[in-house]
Order: sequence, then structure tokens, then C-alpha cells
Amino acid sequence: MISTAELRKLFLDYFAKQGHTIVPSGPLVPANDPTLLFTNAGMVQFKDVFLGREQRSYTRATTTQRCVRAGGKHNDLENVGYTARHHTFFEMLGNFSFGDYFKQEAIVYAWEFLTQVLEIPKEKLWVTVYEEDDEAYDLWEQKIGVSKDRIARIGAKDTFWQMGDTGPCGPCSEIFYDHGPDVWGGPPGTPEEDGDRYIEIWNLVFM
Repeated sequence: MISTAELRKLFLDYFAKQGHTIVPSGPLVPANDPTLLFTNAGMVQFKDVFLGREQRSYTRATTTQRCVRAGGKHNDLENVGYTARHHTFFEMLGNFSFGDYFKQEAIVYAWEFLTQVLEIPKEKLWVTVYEEDDEAYDLWEQKIGVSKDRIARIGAKDTFWQMGDTGPCGPCSEIFYDHGPDVWGGPPGTPEEDGDRYIEIWNLVFM
């Protein structure tokens, strides 16, 4: 098993090779943003870029962002200790495109990192797409080769990402890791999805 430091380096190095600028983690308390008490996602420091208020010297970025989720829209506090996958403080690995690439490249990068760099068996991975996103569905099935029985169309509650009540948002596609039949739980979109067998490990947000 690799360490957190090793995983962080593998992720940043991979995306740097794909032309991404490595950007340091933003502060835990966002500057000049009254809508957030704590940084709750990697894209927070790029909010003004997505809104067109700020320009950077790069169009591709990668980060490991320190996040706190203990209140507000993305509040995991009540689940800490009850599941094996919720934390109040964590690092979020992220790659971002500012008008450069979109769904196809984002999906290919995620799949390549997981299956080639980390060498996770492809059959252990399941994906979800926003129920109306035919483009993402076709990319997973036809470009990546994921079988239809491991692609789930999910409603907006779980596959339409919003940073807050206002601000950047868009449909998303999530990748799940299957721990196997010894762990209770069902695939995403099923009544047993809250179990720990299928764990979300990547969220691709298209906005």
C-alpha cells in the first residue's frame, strides 16, 4: 500500500506531465468569499476564474487542497464515525481546465491515472453520469470501454455538483471502487448504495 505522500506525488506528477501547473493548496478560510466559512472543495480557489472575474497564466491546474466539511451545503460532520468514508478534514486531489479541455480528456485522464498509474483493476471500477448526460455516458462506454452494467445514470441530487447556493455548478460523473462481496453495500443508484462496498474515489465536474 502506498502512503499519502506517495499518492499525492503520483497525482501531481501525472497531471504535470499532462501540461497542468501545480498550484499550492489555498487557505482553509477562503479570502474575499462571504458565501463560505471553510474551503470545502479544490475548486474554491479557482471560483473567480470559472466566473470570468480572474485570469491565470495557465489554463490547466492541479492541486491537493486541504478541505473542511463541518457545516453548510457540504457537511459531513454527522456521518463521521458512522461510515468508513466521511471525514471533517481531508485533502482533495484535483485537476482543472479553464477553457482548455472538457469531458473526453477529463475522463481519459482519470481512467488512465487509476488503471495505469495506480494499476487498479478495471473490473473494480464503476461509474455514474448525470441522467441527461448522453455524451459522458457514450464516452465511458465507447471510448473507455466500461460495460453498460457498470455505468449508472443518476438524478441531479447526486450527479449535479454545486459549490454552494450560488456559484459554479455543472453535471458530474463519479468513479467508484468496488471493495468486493465481503463488504456490505450495493452499486450507486441502488437501495443499498449507502453501504461501504462501493466507494466514490473521483468526481469529474463538467462546468
